[in-house]
Amino acid sequence: MLIDVHAHYDNPKYDPDREETIKSAKIKGGVDLIVNSGSNLESSKASLDLADRHDFIYATIGIHPHDAAMAPDGALDALADLLKHEKALAVGEIGLDFHYGFSDRDSQRLWFAKQMGLAADMRYPVVIHDRETRGECLEMAKRHEGAVKGVFHCYAGDLEMAHELAGLGYMMSFGGMVTFSGAKTPREVAKGLPLEYILLETDCPYLAPSPHRGKRNDSGHLPLIAAAIAELKNVDISKVMEKTGENAIRCFGILPNVSDV
Repeated sequence: MLIDVHAHYDNPKYDPDREETIKSAKIKGGVDLIVNSGSNLESSKASLDLADRHDFIYATIGIHPHDAAMAPDGALDALADLLKHEKALAVGEIGLDFHYGFSDRDSQRLWFAKQMGLAADMRYPVVIHDRETRGECLEMAKRHEGAVKGVFHCYAGDLEMAHELAGLGYMMSFGGMVTFSGAKTPREVAKGLPLEYILLETDCPYLAPSPHRGKRNDSGHLPLIAAAIAELKNVDISKVMEKTGENAIRCFGILPNVSDV
């Protein structure tokens, strides 16, 4: 199966043509399943609404590090309630981002820890955003070893860290960056990491792959990412699609029913 494990179709950039874009990704792009990732309470609710309307869409529930400082009182309990939905797959998108600083670092750390604890208590996988954190996300994963597993999305660390995370039960998802000739580290990791630990994502509407770089992204571009990984690993694209699909189903515990378009 061809599975986009990280998308943001609740983003306002899709307001003019959201339904058409989603259906095109399935019909023309050949995408079987899409996981829409929540960024805050409202985004998480919108993700579940999308999942309710399409049987090939699932949702993750969480507060993004950019939104950590704005998290309302009672947000953790609200997240726990949303996670009870039958199509909520994981706690995410959570983590740390020290590049933009939209939320202060202490708030980010607090909400990352809270949500990792929630995932451990409710036995959900996590979707982790890790940008320029000097290993702090890795240390958080180590502190929850055995209790929490999941995926480091849009993986940007080195191969050594990827192997360490794999040993902790994590997978790494790769998006448009692996199609950029200048993206040396993600391409090296995608080449060197065993396929058993790799997932495919678009992070749409962001990070469109070549030759669409700079444009609005969508799940229909996922085959371009699969093709880039296949080329890097010198295997057939069908093997990449098959194995990454199996990985996603195992990582998130998906029981797909994909009859609608």
